[in-house]
Amino acid sequence: MILVFGGTTEGRMAAKVLEESGATYCYSTRSDTQDIQLVHGQHVTGAMEVPEMVAFCHEHNIRLIVDAAHPFAVNLHRNVIDLAKQIRVPVIRYDRIYPPHDEDFVWCKDYDDAISQLRANDIHRLLALTGVNTISRLQSYWQDHDCWFRILNREESLAGAQKAGFPTDRLVYYEKDDTTSLIERLRPQAIITKESGTSGGFYEKVYAARQAGVKVFVVERPEYPSADGVTVLRVNGPHGLRRMVEKLLPEFYPLHSGLTTGTYATAAAIAATHRLLTGEEPTAVPVILPDGETIDVEVTYGNGYASVFKQAGDDPDVTNGIEIRASVEPSDQFEIVGGEGVGRFTVPGFDYPPGEPAINKSPRQMMRDNIHENVRITISVPQGAEIARRTFNPRLGIEGGISIIGVSGIVKPFSEEAFISSIRKCMQVAKASGSDRVVINSGGKSERYVKAQYTGMPQQAFVEYGNYIGETLGIAHELDIKNVTLGVMLGKAVKLAAGNLDTHSRRTTMDKDFVTTMLNEAGINIDINDLTLARELWDRIPTNKLQDFASVVINHCTRHCAPLLPNGQLTILLITDTGTIFKQQ
Repeated sequence: MILVFGGTTEGRMAAKVLEESGATYCYSTRSDTQDIQLVHGQHVTGAMEVPEMVAFCHEHNIRLIVDAAHPFAVNLHRNVIDLAKQIRVPVIRYDRIYPPHDEDFVWCKDYDDAISQLRANDIHRLLALTGVNTISRLQSYWQDHDCWFRILNREESLAGAQKAGFPTDRLVYYEKDDTTSLIERLRPQAIITKESGTSGGFYEKVYAARQAGVKVFVVERPEYPSADGVTVLRVNGPHGLRRMVEKLLPEFYPLHSGLTTGTYATAAAIAATHRLLTGEEPTAVPVILPDGETIDVEVTYGNGYASVFKQAGDDPDVTNGIEIRASVEPSDQFEIVGGEGVGRFTVPGFDYPPGEPAINKSPRQMMRDNIHENVRITISVPQGAEIARRTFNPRLGIEGGISIIGVSGIVKPFSEEAFISSIRKCMQVAKASGSDRVVINSGGKSERYVKAQYTGMPQQAFVEYGNYIGETLGIAHELDIKNVTLGVMLGKAVKLAAGNLDTHSRRTTMDKDFVTTMLNEAGINIDINDLTLARELWDRIPTNKLQDFASVVINHCTRHCAPLLPNGQLTILLITDTGTIFKQQ
């Protein structure tokens, strides 16, 4: 089992990541004030000293600790390391994302140093944004200066301020004023805040101060305690946390995550640039993902290039295991070009015009965010042309190789998000093809039959929805596509007619009672208790009643689907296994 020390934004995110596994874990907070809903996690409240922690871990068979506590919770961090030493388990430190040290700020090593710096800068009016627990630490300053403390509007916070002897008329509360309005009202010479990272509101605080011309004092976060004899692995985001848990406790998640081609291409480009500039060849490089977190990616090197081998986790991805290379040379500007095995756009509708390499916007931005030198980066995929024939690329209008893609940088196993993102891209290309109609189908078989009804339409105007009929129609509405044809076979159609806009078998099955209702509406009286597959109906329904039944099914499907395309015209075609197509009559 995993034990999380939380009570923070990072703790809440850690719980969310662990909930994805469906496995049991423990979530520990000092108090019960954090509002957190756990399904698989057991919420444990109350402060524990190391002996109590050890006993708890033995009792619950704790095999991994996630320290997601506040960066300034020094005593707890020390206790976590002591605990890990005694029970001999690894620790994942879920840290925050911190901005670089700004030279315009006054950086203070601790609160004593802060007091010295405030006095040295002749600050007499101060707004303290460091929290109620720091009132006593700054007492020698506020006793003889004008000072306000912002605290949480809770009984325990107010009691803490009173215990420290701070005047209640100098307390301000988070719920009443934001930083900007507080500065406008109090007019301090300076604010003091902790180096609390992005999730601690650091940017909001210092931005407000800068806008008002107020000086900023920052108490630096303490160093994480020495961990001699303990394995401590650090992450600063949800993706990194999941990947680290998968590495340390492989059985915790039934399916493992992976990285996108965009992340791997970025890692190869970072490594190649590093070798060009320093001559060094690190075995792993840090990659900043689009959400700002950093993960490490293993790299290797060849003659004039750095390379990576894609690991897609348990996602069914034909690009899993392929090699992605990056070669880098000096340039007078930052450039990204496609080499062998990287496809090229041949039709409009993508992030870049026809002729450009099929390296999408997000991966290009990742490379730009991670590499700050003017270099020419060439991305190549030795097996790309061969692999591309097994992807959607040819029908999308991408020729010669695979695409370098990925919005989040991470591939979650069997990710619905990734599939829907692919549908969205296909719909964008379909709209850009200039066709006045987009035809959506469940797969290649239904598409072959429907194409006979729409000869002369560009290939890009045919889009596969898989099981995500509702999502696809919603995308069509967002893109203002006026005419949509939905081709559907009977197995999915009877689910759709019952109101299931996602027809995947893990979410819904054929409702025989509802099918019987539709048969009755069509004036058909047959027994379907032994029916196994919906397509068997085509053989059981009398030939002269097939159109009647098809019309009833299409009517019900239209009732659920048409509202998703309020500004367009929807045509539904019901397709048999042999290619007969029924329309509404």
